[in-house]
This record gives sequence, structure tokens and C-alpha cells, in this order.
Amino acid sequence: MHGRPRKSATPVDENASALKAAELRSLQSQFLHNHHNNIYTKEALELNAKLIEANPEFMTAWNYRKLAFEHSQSEADSDRIQAIIDEELRVVEIALRKNFKSYGAWHHRKWVISKGNSSTERELKLLNLFQKLDTRNFHAWNYRRFITGLKNISDEKELQYTTDMINDNFSNYSAWHNRSVLLSHLLEKKVEGYFPKEMFLKEEYEFVRNAVFTDPDDQSGWFYHLWLLDQTVKVDTPVLVSSWPLHGSEITKTTFPIILCFNEPVEGVSLHAVSLQVENNLFNSESRQGIISLSGVPCRPWSFTFTVLVSASHDLQNVEEHSLRRISVTDESFAKVGVNSNVADFLKSYFEVTGNYEQPAPSKWKSEMIASEIEQYRELLTWAECKIGKLTLARLLMACDAMTSSDISIAPMTHVDEVLQLYSELMKLDPTHYQYYKDEYSLVFLKQVTSCKESLMKYCWQYKESNSSDITGSMCLRLNSLSLSQIGSFERLLWVQSLDLSHNQLHSIEGLEALQLLSCLNLSHNNLSSFTALDPLRFLKSLRVLDLSYNEIGAHTVDTRRYLCSSPLSHTLDYDKKFEEVANGDETAVNFWEAYSIFGGLNITQLDIMGNAAAVDERFMLFLVKLLPGLKWLDGEELH
Repeated sequence: MHGRPRKSATPVDENASALKAAELRSLQSQFLHNHHNNIYTKEALELNAKLIEANPEFMTAWNYRKLAFEHSQSEADSDRIQAIIDEELRVVEIALRKNFKSYGAWHHRKWVISKGNSSTERELKLLNLFQKLDTRNFHAWNYRRFITGLKNISDEKELQYTTDMINDNFSNYSAWHNRSVLLSHLLEKKVEGYFPKEMFLKEEYEFVRNAVFTDPDDQSGWFYHLWLLDQTVKVDTPVLVSSWPLHGSEITKTTFPIILCFNEPVEGVSLHAVSLQVENNLFNSESRQGIISLSGVPCRPWSFTFTVLVSASHDLQNVEEHSLRRISVTDESFAKVGVNSNVADFLKSYFEVTGNYEQPAPSKWKSEMIASEIEQYRELLTWAECKIGKLTLARLLMACDAMTSSDISIAPMTHVDEVLQLYSELMKLDPTHYQYYKDEYSLVFLKQVTSCKESLMKYCWQYKESNSSDITGSMCLRLNSLSLSQIGSFERLLWVQSLDLSHNQLHSIEGLEALQLLSCLNLSHNNLSSFTALDPLRFLKSLRVLDLSYNEIGAHTVDTRRYLCSSPLSHTLDYDKKFEEVANGDETAVNFWEAYSIFGGLNITQLDIMGNAAAVDERFMLFLVKLLPGLKWLDGEELH
């Protein structure tokens, strides 16, 4: 069980374990012989049953029984098939007595029952017995959902069962989870009494409050409360919250991306789903059918317009010449932006324009429900020093701020200082989860920074040298030295071309791919530990200047994020062919695959990577130069 210290094995225990292991190896050897030779005799199945009883987690042994079942089924009459099914269920029951949480046993039982010829009523009675022995066993709850589906037992009846189980023991994670699954089904089917959702949410909040107020340190009810909060605040349909170009804006670029930012992940965005009409340099973009949420809900209709002004005096040769110069991103390279500057005017119009996106009106019941919960948990914290209570209050306060405005992308930050204080307290109170609280603190802080023109102006700086603006734009958003461990609020930063995130504590740049205009990025002096942590950079095709110096890239022998990145052994043949060309027969180049997957599609002209363990390898540096043919500056040195 969790939290129980291990006891040192005695010599007697060690001897018994050795004998058991020897017996297990013998059974396994005989079983594999039968398996490889397709032997499905009665004796072979009895030996397999002994092996499963000794080791219920041996998945190959379960798969063998499936093969034996299919083999016997083709040659048996109905009575014989029933006998085979009964035997399979008996073997599973023996395995479950050995290990009630055996994945293989539960999966095999589900597979056998799905063949038919079995009593689902008997299975339900057996489940009730199992769940009395271990009320929180999620395998049994998953299997229960399978059986109730076969028996067509109503979700309402099963919801009452979870109520009974929770009333018997409110520290039942699985019962709370099953309750959320059932209510989701009822809501999706719009069953009377459960739709719209405000009809049941108030009662559910009261129900879970009885649990968390009884024992604030028990986490099971708190997790259910988090699900209720999500159901309360989320918008029913995907909504466009920001775009580039901005609605009603004027731009002078001749080539530019159109960026759409929604309030939740969507799919189906394509040229067929987005209409773009042009008349006298006035562009009108609007949605068509096809953009949906991951759960299949259609996106709320939207449209925005912008004007493209083509300047005849735009000197492309001048841009090319300036792109050969090194761009400095030190403090001396910037000047503070004045309140009457063009930057201030841009930010003023930006926040005015962003408010023009059509958003759903705030629901009164949501605001009232969140306000009521805040009052309840403020009261709880007056008599209980409860870390998860503080965390819940922080989430409720942020939800309240979001509810007070119909504008999803720019909501007033009434409670932000209190939320930041709560996360600061949690970092001290619960050091085990320090990093999570630190990440949440960073995200809330960035919401505050980007919430209005006045707060964002404090972090906007202007390049002193005019030559930098040809590549980076005239302005740099400097979020450096803020102790940030995570970044967010990207929907409010789509306009950024130059971004300084140096001297923070970033371990991830997830979400940065939204900033498609980004041409200059400073990530130096952070905690980025691998190339796979830089995966969002792959999508920043405008990126020209990148500073990764003084991180931890290459310092860790095991990269736990490596699986997120494709390997040379994947089926991306075109990609592999190009990699082989860059490697040019160097067998050690395979060690640089992650770097290739990140930088291979970019056109970077200036790169700083010194201060990382990877930069010590001369072969790697030569690989980078070959991989980036447009590279003009590397670690401050001009390439020839």
C-alpha cells in the first residue's frame, strides 16, 4: 500500500522467494513451449492456470487462453462452449483472489463475458461482493460500467449506487469518479432533471461540501469539486478569443500568417473551414462548418476584418543587409517605452480591438454559484489549515475573475493578488508539490501582466538600434528575471515579434508555438534540460534569432520527454532521408537527432547555445552549422 515502509527480508523470506522464483521459471518455460507450438490440450491449459495463479500479471499467459478459447470454440457444441466459458471465469476468479488489481485478469473476464452465454446478473452480484471487500478498486468500477451497459441499467440508478457508496465512505475516489462519468452521460443525453447543468450542479456542490468539511485533509471529495468547477466555468461551445491580424487592424506586411486562437483545443481548422474574402485590400475572415471541439461540439460562428497596406518604399535589400548584422539582446540594447509612444498607441488599440470579438454573455447562475463557493471555502480556511482548501480557493477566485466579464480573453483581475499570495503560501506549506504551485503562480502572474495596457507597458522596451527592427520589430516584450517556471496567456501575445524570457526558471516552453510572428527569442539562463523541451520551436517558421545559452541542454543522460519526439526509426521517411544527408555517414550523428528534429525546418541566422553541456561537443557544433545553412552568427562569432 502507498506510504507503508518496506521491511527488510529475513533469510527465511529470501529462501522462500528463491524457491518460488525457481518454480515460476519452470512453469513459464513449459508454458512458452506449449504456446510456441500451439498446444492447447487439457494438460497445457491446467499448467497455464497454475502459472496465472502464481503470476496474474503475465499478459502472455492470458493471451494464450484467448487463443485456446478460439481454437476450442471452432470445434465444440454449445454445451462444450458453455463449459469452456465457465472454466475461464473460474480461472479469472482464482487470479483475482491472488491479486484483486490484476489488469490481465479483469481484461480477460471482460473479453470472455463479451462472447455471450454468461449471466450478467451473476456478474453484478459478484461485483457487489468484490466492492464490499475493496470499495475503491477502480478495476471493479470500470468493470461495473461495462456490466451495467450490457444490462442496460439506467445512469440514474447507478448514480444512486454511487450516492450510497459515498455515504458509506466518502473517501472513495472511484465512486466520486464514477459519479462524474455518469453525470457527464446524463448531461450529454440531456436527460430531464440534469439539463441544463445548473439544475444539478448546486445539489452536487452541497453534496461534496459535506465530505470536504467533514475531513478537509481527505482528497477524494476535493477532486470531485475540481470536476464540478470545470463544469461550471467552461463554455459549452468553442469560442474564438483572439486572432492575428486583429479585428479592424491595418498591417503593412505582404506575407503574414493568419492566427486563430480559441478558448479550448479544436480540430478541423483548414482552408475549407475558414473563409477569406478580399476586396480593395480589405480582408474578411469568417468561420464555416467544420471547426469543432475535441468532443465534437461545433465552434461558435465568428468573423473579423483587417486591411493590408502595401508600402512601395519597403526596401527588401536593406532588410537583407541588416539580417547579416548581429542583433544584441542585452539590457544596453533597449530603451524604455514612453507613455506617448507608438507602442503605447498600439497597445491601447490592441486592447480596444480585442474586446470586439463576439463572446457569450456571462451566466448569472455561474457567477452566483462561484461566489457562494468562495464564501464557503473562505469560512473553511478560518478553522482548518488545509493546503488543498487553499488551492481550491485560488482556483475559485480565478474562475470568479473570468466570470465577471463577457470578454473571455481580457477579464479583470480583481483577486489576482490574493491568488498569488495563496500560491506563495502553498509553496512553503507543501514543498513536495512546490513545482506545481510555482507553475500555477507563473501562469497567474502572466495573466496579470497581460490583463491591461498599463500592466503590459511596464514590460515593453524599444530597440535603440534601428537595424534590429527589420527582423524583430521595433518593440521587445521583456519578461526576463521574473522567476517564471511556465509561460501562458499566449492568446494576448499573438502580436509579439521579439520576446525576452531570459533569467527565469523555465523547464518548458509549451504553447509558445502560438506566437507565429516571433522572430527573436531569448531563452538564456533557464532550466531547459533537453532539446525535446524545445519542441514548440519547430513551428516558429519566422524565427531568426535564438538564444539558448546557459541552460541544462545535454546535461542529463536520461531525457524523460524523449518519447514525445519522433525518432529516426519512425516511418517519416522523407524526414529520415534529409537527416541522413546532414549526417553524411557519421554514425555518431544519430545522437543529435533531437536537435535535428527541432532545428531542421528553421531558418535561424543567429544562435547562441554556449553554457550548455551539448555545446562542449565539437562534433555537435559542426552538425549545427551544417544543419542551419543560413546561420551567420554562432555564440557571438561570425561564421564565414
